Amino acid sequence: MNSTTAAFLNQDVFYFAFLKNFTVVLLGVVINYMNTMLVFTFFKNQVFSDNPRYILYIHMVINDILLLTLTVSLHVLSYIFQALNVSLCCFILLIAANATMNTPLNLAGMAIERYIAICHPLRHSQICTVRRTYILIAFIWCAGAIPRLTDLFILFATKPLSLFSSNILCYSYDVFQLPYKEEKNYATHAVYLFSVWLILIITYFRILFAAKAAASDAASAKKARNTILLHGAQLLLCMLSYITPVIDTIMLSDFPQYRTHILFLTYLVSHIVPRILSPLIYGIRDEQLKKHMKRYILCKQIVQIRPTKEPFAKACNP
Repeated sequence: MNSTTAAFLNQDVFYFAFLKNFTVVLLGVVINYMNTMLVFTFFKNQVFSDNPRYILYIHMVINDILLLTLTVSLHVLSYIFQALNVSLCCFILLIAANATMNTPLNLAGMAIERYIAICHPLRHSQICTVRRTYILIAFIWCAGAIPRLTDLFILFATKPLSLFSSNILCYSYDVFQLPYKEEKNYATHAVYLFSVWLILIITYFRILFAAKAAASDAASAKKARNTILLHGAQLLLCMLSYITPVIDTIMLSDFPQYRTHILFLTYLVSHIVPRILSPLIYGIRDEQLKKHMKRYILCKQIVQIRPTKEPFAKACNP
């Protein structure tokens, strides 16, 4: 597909362009607002910053905020400007691809932490320290960066440097037109997919058996099973980011006239929908986060109504 044809296929009538951008921006703002409330609650309470479970979770939330901000901005920019500078586009795509890879890896790390907490509670405080948690986060970022950094190095080696000062449609498929790219992507995603699912299956089944054995009544066992199922559903949705490039490649080759619609739908399914679950699972189901978030929201409303009352100010700032 040459650049002229690609530019033509990138065009949407005004109605579809407005509807797509309005939907993406609205969902991005709503999700980022909920996530920002969770981040605010985390940093306002020492009890969360000393807990590896919440550190890993808030890292995933911040990662989601970064990913949504970048991808929504890129989506809107692709309609305002028909082409972006290749260097700027590469930078945005690298960070966004890294953040996309981070989420499933972070969930795998959270699964391991929960496995140690439930199956080896006496050793949990020794193994899952705050320092080791931040080392794990650094490892997640390094592992998530490997696939796209490899593409960038190959791009530098095979393309002239003048490419990086030119303008192009800012889609990964247009920027990283590399030999054997599809085969490399399939192999890379297969390795990541297998690794994360292997960790998921081993840890969550061990947690499930331990929860059923330790539960004193049916209600506790049911709650433990529901929590595990929700984490599994969240990881399953996040794993769509591994499968989306394959779906895009197949669909775009068969239906090139629907390019913008295909990319929009796969973007919603693989990037927006999984990010809705994070604030819902922890912001609503987690009692600690829910309690502190309610307090801040209620205190904010009280201070706005009665800003001169000292007892309220003390209650809101323990």
